[in-house]
Amino acid sequence: MWKCIGLFTIMILLLFLQDHVVISSPSAATTHLSPNRQKLALFQFRLSMSIDKSPAICSDGTTSKVMNWSLSSDCCTWGGVTCNQTTGDVVGLDLRCSQLIGAIFPNSTLFQLSFLQFIYLDHNNLYGLLPEEIFHLPNLQVLSVFYTNLTVSLPKNKWGSSSSLQALYLEQITLSGGIPDSIGYLKSLNLLSLPNCSIDGEIPKAIGNLTQLTKLDLSLNNLTGLIPDSLANLQNLTVLYLNNNKLSGHFPSCVANLQLLEELILSTNLLSGPLPSNLTALSLPNLTNLQIFENLLNGTIPSWLFDLPSLFFLSIDFNSFTGQLNEFNASRLVLQVFTCSNNLINGSIPESFFDLVNLTMLDLSSNNFSGVLDIEMFSHLEFLDRLILSYNSLSVRVTNSSMLPPQIQTLGLSSCKIKEFTHFFGTAENLRYLDLSNNQIHGEIPQGIGEAKFYNLDLSENFLSGGIENLPWAFLDYLNLQSNMLNGSLPASICNSSSLDVLNLSHNNLSGVLPTCPSSLDYSLSVLDVRVNSIRGSIPSALSNFRKLRSLNLYRNKLEGRIPPSFAELEYLEVLDLGSNQISDTFPQWLEALQNLQVLSLKSNKLHGSINNVSKVEHPFPSLRIIDLSNNEFSGPLPAKYIKNFKGMMNREVNTLEKRYMGDSYYSDTVTMVIKGVPTEFVRILTAFTTIDLSENNFEGEMPEFIGNLKSLRDLNLSHNHLSGHVPSLIGKLSVLESLDLSFNQLVGIIPPELTCIYTLSKLNLSYNYLSGHIPEGAQFQTFDEDSYGGNLALCGRPLSKRCNIKEISETQEDADEDDDYFFSGFTWEAVTMGYGSGVVVGFLIGYVILRTRELKWLTRITAKKWGRKVRSLEIRRFA
Repeated sequence: MWKCIGLFTIMILLLFLQDHVVISSPSAATTHLSPNRQKLALFQFRLSMSIDKSPAICSDGTTSKVMNWSLSSDCCTWGGVTCNQTTGDVVGLDLRCSQLIGAIFPNSTLFQLSFLQFIYLDHNNLYGLLPEEIFHLPNLQVLSVFYTNLTVSLPKNKWGSSSSLQALYLEQITLSGGIPDSIGYLKSLNLLSLPNCSIDGEIPKAIGNLTQLTKLDLSLNNLTGLIPDSLANLQNLTVLYLNNNKLSGHFPSCVANLQLLEELILSTNLLSGPLPSNLTALSLPNLTNLQIFENLLNGTIPSWLFDLPSLFFLSIDFNSFTGQLNEFNASRLVLQVFTCSNNLINGSIPESFFDLVNLTMLDLSSNNFSGVLDIEMFSHLEFLDRLILSYNSLSVRVTNSSMLPPQIQTLGLSSCKIKEFTHFFGTAENLRYLDLSNNQIHGEIPQGIGEAKFYNLDLSENFLSGGIENLPWAFLDYLNLQSNMLNGSLPASICNSSSLDVLNLSHNNLSGVLPTCPSSLDYSLSVLDVRVNSIRGSIPSALSNFRKLRSLNLYRNKLEGRIPPSFAELEYLEVLDLGSNQISDTFPQWLEALQNLQVLSLKSNKLHGSINNVSKVEHPFPSLRIIDLSNNEFSGPLPAKYIKNFKGMMNREVNTLEKRYMGDSYYSDTVTMVIKGVPTEFVRILTAFTTIDLSENNFEGEMPEFIGNLKSLRDLNLSHNHLSGHVPSLIGKLSVLESLDLSFNQLVGIIPPELTCIYTLSKLNLSYNYLSGHIPEGAQFQTFDEDSYGGNLALCGRPLSKRCNIKEISETQEDADEDDDYFFSGFTWEAVTMGYGSGVVVGFLIGYVILRTRELKWLTRITAKKWGRKVRSLEIRRFA
């Protein structure tokens, strides 16, 4: 390879010598090279890159355009190269999807091609910082760089001769330093597209100087602040995308000046307040697409919004709009999509909606619409394929003779007071997504439903009875039948559903056994939820054939036998709930290697034996955040090896974690636990929620000190065991702990005063142990009543009626001082070196005080004990 590169280099030098010129430095970009030297510059740029030999990343199957570059041919015939037909100068470079690998350096010969008018570098594996020299090419009009690993920094001062730039397209790269004010120098720019570039800071006012701009796309960034009024100057603008940022303030009234505007997308920001009332249909006569969903907008919806003559897409979901909807001027509108879900809109549905003949999508869900509505009123909207009326106060009439729109594919009628399961779905051959959940439907599932081709079927929270054999199992992706009165067994036809992703049959009266499905099919099932039924028998090991299972919930059935070791093969498993069954087994140690397991509930079974503290893997249960082994017959010491390695409970940034829920947007994982003494069903599980419940077993021995390392732990329940020893003072480091239950054990010693530092603690139960001394005071401890301490006969102080005498306070203080000795054991003569940052003398003083304080306290206690008497607490504290 090196020989080939050396040969190429010699050839290049010979050609240069033939022209009596050597390629100059990039600073000479303003010196126009001859076409022959341009060819050499291009080839040298090619040599600076490697070529990825793997399949092309472009969807059209394009192969690398530089493969055919050869010095023996005219560079104007090379792939991706465009030349001026008259002069032969290289004016364009389109290297999209050329599988280039490498960095572009400031001395790259690319920057010597002074005639370049456009450069496309998209979809390559380029990395490093794109040199600013690219913006100094004198004739550059178009620069497109996206889907690379490059970092780009726009010039902070004048752009030099690149003011001729007309289109700047940077996407999914890193744009460092934000958008500088110098952007205003690009007077010829008509397209500025910078989506998904991790841009921080505000939108500069100078962007209003780009009066030739027709498209501005700054979406999917981290922009903050207000939308500048200077955008009113962009009167040629047709497209404005500012969505998915953190922009605040009111809806920009400056858009009233943008009469050519066709698309305005401001969704997913922090815009607040009402929409302006002074706009008119004439202000935005060409607007076709308006999306302002997911903001903080409120107030009533102004009338101009319903009268925009060109509007075909309007989305105002997820705001706080109130009042009633105005009537659309159906005769003037070409409206195709209208969505206003998740607002506070009330009143009846305007009659003009039934005359919007071009409508393809209507979503009015999660509002306060009321009144009686006949589903057949939409039947003549021949293009309507998505209709969602769920979660309102509507009463929707549906009969056997009801006709649906002929093209309807998605129909959402949840919480619409429907009482009968009619055959209306048979009139819509294209219906694939049907939601009739949370209605008042009685009776059996009709046989005709099995002939439909539903992909998504939600009949949950009704009063359906009978079996579930008559369902379109071959087509279903999603099936939710939870909270009905269904009975019978799980049909074997489930095993034929290779496309089924989510199956929720929970909270019914299903019986029989779990099906044993063969391993011959490639199953898609990720969620199997049959909790709260009467399913019996053993857990089939063949469940592991559903290798993509993410959530397996068999809670509260009548299952028995053992937990199949084959579950160790479920590498995607995040939730496993086998609680409240009749399983008789030891702890399933083979689950410890599952890297994604976050929730493990084995509560209320007949599990027994000790939990082996010798793990077979280096980091067992690395993602576990919820573990519930309560109400079993486990014995021996606590599983210290596991507790020490619960990495998922050690996140120190617990208060900054994004509030997310487990599961996908279409399905929420559920778990039932006892939290703060109350049985609670979490219908959605926050990823920030962490808990350990090992209560009601026969665990013995001491609590491990390193339990204090579980920084994100919110609930700890070790009650009703045989634990002994002291309460670890390091529990005081659990800064977000909300509930602590250590009751009904054999714990001794004092209550560590460090527990008063847990300001989030709202539930404390230390009752029925052998704790002694004075109950600590301060912070949350002032809110706990005597039930938190009952049964500890040697405890005294508030809130107990037993008051502490001087002797008891002194003993408590001595025990606390022993904890101090443990704390101070880290301060040897190394402490003398503390304070170097403030100077050596200060460091020695700090170390001396620490050592002297520790020495005097130790000496006082030893002397007092030697003479058989206690020193008053205040005398000891004098040295603190």
